Amino acid sequence: MAAPVRTLCCSVLRYSSRQFSTTCGVQAGEKWRKEHGLARSGTEYGPLTDLPDWSFADGRPAPPMKGQLRRRQEREALSRRIVMLNSEVDRGMETWREKQEEAKRMEEHKKSLLLKPKGKLLMKKKSQS
Repeated sequence: MAAPVRTLCCSVLRYSSRQFSTTCGVQAGEKWRKEHGLARSGTEYGPLTDLPDWSFADGRPAPPMKGQLRRRQEREALSRRIVMLNSEVDRGMETWREKQEEAKRMEEHKKSLLLKPKGKLLMKKKSQS
């Protein structure tokens, strides 16, 4: 029984003069905001999101709302992760430099162990330099 209803529903929509849009309404202005260096949507960050909605009449700030606390924790976690990854990259670069220096020292050591020219060859080298 369910198949005829589905077919009927699809056929009614197909022949209907009404058009349905499947795009997301949140994308309004997204391109403009990206071009001007702003967030994709107006609710990601900014004064409307980060500042409190109200304050006390005597000027005291309102207690932070749940969303503000959550966003603050997410940002702190992201900053910790960035610092950790940055330190990992720094350690990796330092290790790479040390390996390069060690390889250079080994190459110089190998060259120093090679046989030295003697006799006429040594005299030739001295006269050329």
